[in-house]
This record gives sequence, structure tokens and C-alpha cells, in this order.
Amino acid sequence: MVRAALLGLVMMISALAGVPVQAAGRAAALDCPMPTGWATVEQQQARFVIFGELHGTEQAPQLVGQLACALAAKGQRVLVAVEHGANLAPAWQGAWQLAPGPFDAALAAQGWSGRNDGVGSKAYFDMLVRLHLLKARGLPLAVVPFAGFTDKAQFDRFAGIPGQGGYEAAMAENIATAAKAGDYDVVLVLVGNLHARNSPVTRGSVTFEPMAMQLARQGKVVTLDMRYGSGTSWICQVKPGVVPGPQRRIGPADMVCGNAPTVGYPGHRGATRIMLAPQAKTGEPMPYDGIFWVGPVTGSPPVLR
Repeated sequence: MVRAALLGLVMMISALAGVPVQAAGRAAALDCPMPTGWATVEQQQARFVIFGELHGTEQAPQLVGQLACALAAKGQRVLVAVEHGANLAPAWQGAWQLAPGPFDAALAAQGWSGRNDGVGSKAYFDMLVRLHLLKARGLPLAVVPFAGFTDKAQFDRFAGIPGQGGYEAAMAENIATAAKAGDYDVVLVLVGNLHARNSPVTRGSVTFEPMAMQLARQGKVVTLDMRYGSGTSWICQVKPGVVPGPQRRIGPADMVCGNAPTVGYPGHRGATRIMLAPQAKTGEPMPYDGIFWVGPVTGSPPVLR
């Protein structure tokens, strides 16, 4: 099933296999133009650029994949960090060394089965497969999953942080560790937009620092919030009639996942682009450094169901 789903993608990129990878003109040859507005981000000389997405769309992974390709085609060494389980990192790194065909199957066997949410989407999977095909052609690309705790020792180290702060700290550490392990020019992070915030988050009586705030201690961060037009997204929602509360924890049986109508942001039109926000005059930290606009969204279902 995975093979069938990816056949068109593989054929499209395989058609390029005979084209030598050269420093000049390879972005055009690889059909990955630089997104409009990236130059303003590049001027910030950030170590980490975080794309805070609405999970479950085709457009966010497509943009990050296109940007990674464009940067690598210019000769930049790029690490793409995605919100999948950090415990999968060794298996993913092993798969990354395989040829394109075996890679697809090896990736599908690690972290996708049983996922019915937007992180397990076909768009995510297709992005990783395309990046691997580009890597097989010689582009300096790598990927890493970073969500959650790598092991009990890491969990124990962050157990004393209130609320969700320990989980956020683990994600930041996992990204930073992967970045230090390779000689990368930039790290592109695709993650839910709550984790991408520059400012603390309060839930109930607990305030915690999102991943982006904690990662900023490891290197300069630029964080971008997703903006999109109305369409659909594959999301998981609490079932009608289920009311969460102190004595009512929400579990998988209380959720329903599917392609749902999604209301977009007014005031944005035109092609995909990245825009940095004007500097705030109050001195208060802004939740994000800018936005990335992807146009009307289309829901992407799980790759394995």
C-alpha cells in the first residue's frame, strides 16, 4: 500500500536521476525554488528555524521539504527535524543509509502504523521520502525525529519541571543533540505551533516554557507560525458529549480523527511566502518571529490506516 501511494512521487523524482548534481542551477533542475521571503530569515543567521504548523495538512510538509531541497541544492548542509518519536532516531538513521526502495519500507515500519493523527500523515511521509531521494542524489540532507523522551533517564532528568515543561525540554534537548552530532548550516524544525512559541504557555495554574524557548538557549532561533486559507485538515477532536475534567482524562477512545473543514486566516492572499514580523516596540517577547503563509489547506490522511 505504501508502494502504491508513493509510486507517482518516486516516478517524478526518478526522472531526474540522470541529471548530475552541480553547484550551479541544481535548485531549478530539482524543482525546488526558494520560498519567497526566506532571504529575510537567512539574514538572521539562525541556527534553528522552527515552522509551527497546523498538523494534518499537505501544505506545511511540502513547504519545509521544498525549502530543505532549495538550501541543499545551494550546497548548505541541512538537518530536518520532525515531530515523531525521539526513540525512533536510531532506526531512522539506519534506514537513511539504505537505497531509496528499501528506505520506503524501513521508514513505514517505524512510527507510522496505528497513527491516525496529522503527524502520521501521508504528506509527512512523502516529504521524508523525497528528502531521502535527494540525499541519494548527493545533496547534504539529514532527518531526525525528536518528540518525547528518548529513554527513562531523560524522563527522570526532566521530571521535576512543572506541567508540560519537561516534555518540551526533552524535545529541545533532542534537537540540539542531533544538531551537534552533524556539521549542519541550518536546522529546519517542523512541529505543532504550540511548541514553536517564543513565550510561556499557561494551562490552568501551570506555566511552562515551550520547546522553542528552551532551544533558544542552545543557539539562535527564528520561529514562524503557520497562516493558511480555508480548506480542510486531518485533525483529531474530542467526540461530541465527552467533557474533560479533573476526574475525566481524555484517551484515544474519546477522540475522532478525520478530514475536517478548517477556517483560514483573513488578510493573506497569493503565493506561499515567509514573512518576519516587525519588531515589537513594547519590549515584550512576541509569540513568534514571523509567519509562513501556505494558501488554502488540504487535509492529508494517515499514510497507514
